[in-house]
Amino acid sequence: MTGHSRSMTGEWSNVDMRRSAECTPGIGGDEVQLFWLVFIVSVIFGIPTVKRDKQSYLMDTLGSLFSELSAEEKEDCVVVVFIAEGSGDRIEANVGSTTIMINLHFPREIQSGVLEVISPPASYYPDLNNIKETFGDSKERVRWRTKQNLDYSFLMLYAQPKGVYYLQLEDDIIAKPQFYQFMKNFATHQSSDDWMILEFSQLGFIGKLFKSKDLPFVTEFFLMFYKDKPIDWLLDHFLWVKVCNPEKDAKHCDRQKSSLRIRYRPSLFQHIGTHSSLYGKIQNLKDKDFDKKVLYKSHPNPPAKLSTSLKVYQHFTLQKSYLGQECFWAFSPVAGDYILFEFDEPVRVDGYLIKSGNIEHPGDKLLNTTVQVLPLENVGKAANGLLIDEEGYIQIGTFLNGIAEGEISPSLGKIKAFRLKILSESPVWALISEIVNILFTMFKDSFVCVCLVSKSLYQLSYETVYTGCTCMDIF
Repeated sequence: MTGHSRSMTGEWSNVDMRRSAECTPGIGGDEVQLFWLVFIVSVIFGIPTVKRDKQSYLMDTLGSLFSELSAEEKEDCVVVVFIAEGSGDRIEANVGSTTIMINLHFPREIQSGVLEVISPPASYYPDLNNIKETFGDSKERVRWRTKQNLDYSFLMLYAQPKGVYYLQLEDDIIAKPQFYQFMKNFATHQSSDDWMILEFSQLGFIGKLFKSKDLPFVTEFFLMFYKDKPIDWLLDHFLWVKVCNPEKDAKHCDRQKSSLRIRYRPSLFQHIGTHSSLYGKIQNLKDKDFDKKVLYKSHPNPPAKLSTSLKVYQHFTLQKSYLGQECFWAFSPVAGDYILFEFDEPVRVDGYLIKSGNIEHPGDKLLNTTVQVLPLENVGKAANGLLIDEEGYIQIGTFLNGIAEGEISPSLGKIKAFRLKILSESPVWALISEIVNILFTMFKDSFVCVCLVSKSLYQLSYETVYTGCTCMDIF
């Protein structure tokens, strides 16, 4: 195995370091108890790879992932490349050459421990030459998909104790900017912990996020039926076994499975490979949701409790809008209606941007609406002439032509809540297409996460420091 061990805990779920103990004979026959710490990160990225007949995409894939990870995010994840070549002199040469290429292209990532390279022992694979042909597939294709099932299972079991979550990727993908932060927000904002899979791509087995604690059950199912069906079919069957009632119809089953398998849009990963790892196969698969022009813009925002007095239209909820999954759409507001964001922990908010209306519904804007914040502490004179209501909310701005944008004075300190208040009845519906909180987030203990937003593109950048604050621009 190539790579170095990490030295941190998983941040997404506040995972503690695991401590193990062993009793060892000491001086004079006394027993000495030795302790060591096993550190785990938030996410393990699993990437199986084999030598392709025409072209390798692995370096492009790794380059895309690492270029979109901040320094802090690289401390909170591990990318595991699984070279799944089997056994034999030629195959061992392929493993060696792939490992050398990875070391040449990503020496810092190998040294830091964010990148590991592994390969299975020769004894792992059974004889794959006598596999029964099924579903009209050729013997070569059945052998290929069977080995794939074994590859995924090995990789999952290797990754399981190393992280809180496991993300399945392929060796021919690219990632969207800020993909890690969007994944983190989506995973941590789930209303229930009952989910089994969060999907960040609609293609095959790409971009599937699992809780590591579930992996032993998933892989056990895969290994029972690895000869029978492709991995994406097995995954669907696994969910069927979990929640579907054979006495109910297919629609009922689909509804039940949808609570375990939750899709994020737009897709965060795109398939770029043309030449498949199956010899001679050309595969021009593209995720249509990856480049889809959506009617809303998504941004990472701090965890918050959301509420509104507005009557929501269909599935266009405030929660989905805040997470960047959908726009928020409600029936016509009246005086006194509100939209409230109560942060889980008070944060230093430097600014805000909220856009209402979109291309399809440009008239559904927030009219005569104010922007208010609730400071953690009584700011007194620091309000500097700003209007303060009886609840302690301070008015910091208003909507102009459907857009509210502005800076927040540092003198207001940490902010507990952010509220939009409608002052009069509106003749149109209200649609929010973009929500951005520009913030400085204080984490526990001595960690300070510094976030800076580009004034033009509203993209976030993060860096972890251990003393004081560090600010940086990303352009």
